Amino acid sequence: MTVQILALVGSLRSGSHNRQLAEAAVKLAPEGVDVRLYEGLAEVPFYNEDIDVEGSVPAAAARLREAAGASDAVLLFTPEYNGTIPAVLKNAIDWLSRPYGTGALTDKPVAVVGTAFGQYGGVWAQDEARKAVGIAGGKVLEDVKLSIPGSVTRFADTHPADDAEVAAQLAEVVAQLHGHAGTQVAA
Repeated sequence: MTVQILALVGSLRSGSHNRQLAEAAVKLAPEGVDVRLYEGLAEVPFYNEDIDVEGSVPAAAARLREAAGASDAVLLFTPEYNGTIPAVLKNAIDWLSRPYGTGALTDKPVAVVGTAFGQYGGVWAQDEARKAVGIAGGKVLEDVKLSIPGSVTRFADTHPADDAEVAAQLAEVVAQLHGHAGTQVAA
């Protein structure tokens, strides 16, 4: 049975190094794992309980919930904007946290990784994402981490999939997430 991992990228920029990292995860997924890079976070409206009404949830938010609900695990890729999580990723987490107690992230294994220009690789944003996902009901894998510093220079001429060190680390993250999700699927 194939484990489905949904990849959400917290940057909307087409040349984003975090998007490239997510593309690498898709490419490096081992047999038995399907990492699906979600497209469409830019279309999801800001979370507003007034429009989160059964039967009239905005289509983009409903598609996001459906994709997360159909996955066995979630892998978040986050840059760091002003020392914290990007709004687009936080918004996705907010939509996936509802309905309260039964949202699409509830009890789902979630890992958070990313790259940023700074010397710490975006760890503040990753910590904030883990916090938000945990509160939203996800089963945060605190021991599964990858933060890659110096993204602008490190990936200036090299795609993350072609960086042997990054590829190995990312493949290990996907394998660990697969292990957690596979255990849960089998249960």
